[in-house]
Amino acid sequence: MAKRVAVIGAGASGLAAIKCCLDEGLEPTCFERSDDIGGLWRFTEKVEHGRASIYRSVTTNTCKELMCFSDFPMPDHYPNYLHNSKLLEYYRLYTRHFDLMRHIQFKTVVCSVKKCQDFATTGQWEVITEVDGRQESAIFDAVLVCVGHHVEYYLPLDSFPGIKKFKGQHFHSRFYKTPEGFLGKKILVVGMGNSGADLAVELSHVSAPVFLSTRRGSWILSRVYDNGLPWDYVLNNRISSWYRNALPSSIVIWLYARKMNKRLDHANYGLQPQDKTQWKEPLLNDELPSRITCGYVVVKPNVIEFTESSAKFEDGTVEENIDVVIFSTGYRYSFPFLDESVIKIENNNASLFKSIFPSRLEKPTLAILGLIQPLGPIMPVAELQARWATRVFKGLCKFPSPSEVRKNIEKKKEILFKRFGKIEGNSLQLDYIEYMDELASEIGISPKRLSLFFTDPKLALEVFFGTCLPFHYRLFGPGKWPGARNAILTNWDQIQKATRHRVVKQNTDQLSIPALAVFFFFTVLLLAVFLFN
Repeated sequence: MAKRVAVIGAGASGLAAIKCCLDEGLEPTCFERSDDIGGLWRFTEKVEHGRASIYRSVTTNTCKELMCFSDFPMPDHYPNYLHNSKLLEYYRLYTRHFDLMRHIQFKTVVCSVKKCQDFATTGQWEVITEVDGRQESAIFDAVLVCVGHHVEYYLPLDSFPGIKKFKGQHFHSRFYKTPEGFLGKKILVVGMGNSGADLAVELSHVSAPVFLSTRRGSWILSRVYDNGLPWDYVLNNRISSWYRNALPSSIVIWLYARKMNKRLDHANYGLQPQDKTQWKEPLLNDELPSRITCGYVVVKPNVIEFTESSAKFEDGTVEENIDVVIFSTGYRYSFPFLDESVIKIENNNASLFKSIFPSRLEKPTLAILGLIQPLGPIMPVAELQARWATRVFKGLCKFPSPSEVRKNIEKKKEILFKRFGKIEGNSLQLDYIEYMDELASEIGISPKRLSLFFTDPKLALEVFFGTCLPFHYRLFGPGKWPGARNAILTNWDQIQKATRHRVVKQNTDQLSIPALAVFFFFTVLLLAVFLFN
């Protein structure tokens, strides 16, 4: 009899989890509290309790070739970056193609997930759900938790003296949907993450200037990077990843800052990160610098006090007659249906082996998917997490001893602190390619095989020196997909097709020798590293 697996949530991670269960011959049952798939990426006019909420204009920060599922490329007519409605359409195509919908129970709330009395021997779980006020209990051999980390918003009003006296409107960015109703208002956005910057830019088209308050600053990246290519398509390759992890962090941060300041002087725009010795994930926004230089957005330091109608900043300046304050102060995550004996959240941090398995379990039969913030796309990472977890459930992948698990977790914490610092918001960050390769090695599907240079040199060049694509992890081993090679070799065409709607003759007179020299240098360097190791 196939093992029964409970999947909690039908967002991107949940859909991948269902598919991976089916691939391994497991029997998945997915519980989704809303009436549709899509999770975070399904826009609704009103905020729904217990699920993530986005504003109408949200567009992806990672391009389609990197964020698709590894055996289901996005349609070639899709743009490189997708509006949320387009991404939801892709999820529907994926769900329909692999016939996932029949495994999902909608409008079903998971109330609790508890170990069975004989858990130490069986690893089984009792899952209690509720539908229309009626509770039901069922036993499952394993559980995949796919609820994301953008539901429980963080609003530290105690950190803003005087906010209770403020007579204007104030709310968390989770509750923002459209710029309608804000025409002519004087607006302050507190917090400069991706959402805060998006809201400031969008609202500056109906109410200028918009004040954007930041405590730590941020580097700004545009989706359109060098030569007009998607930023992540350029930066997410194994050479860049190797350099980031091999060089001293101080040098990496210096090179990174130098590159960021080539486009614009971040200090001059008031954007430069306060602590330049720590890595900070860049903020993705195409318009922010333009809106700042045109005066539509004004960057301010941290707010230290509110009055009935004004905000005072730490540089001593005061902005009067503020109508609206939007707090873009991030999210906390929790698992209210799980007991603390299973997973305990401390300072927005959980003890998870390889960011997946709770360290306190006697049996590895419960996994958390998507509780990560990779420096790259999250969808293929969550999918690879699901591929490994389901094979662990089946006993096809060896799971280490408790002491090895604890040792690995402590080692990863040291690496995390060294690379990203001890800032609470960085607790979920990890290196995209390094982490993908680590999981791939556990499954036995690593694409880094030197034999490729002899058997398929064209493909080897793409794998080792090109953009790291999800399809790389479908070339070998369990779950091998026949279409992976073609998807890899044609991805450049897909990137170009997304923008080339008016075909013009390209300039072919560009000098190619420097590019060849750089390629030759990196080839020799990489081979030297492999031989040395």
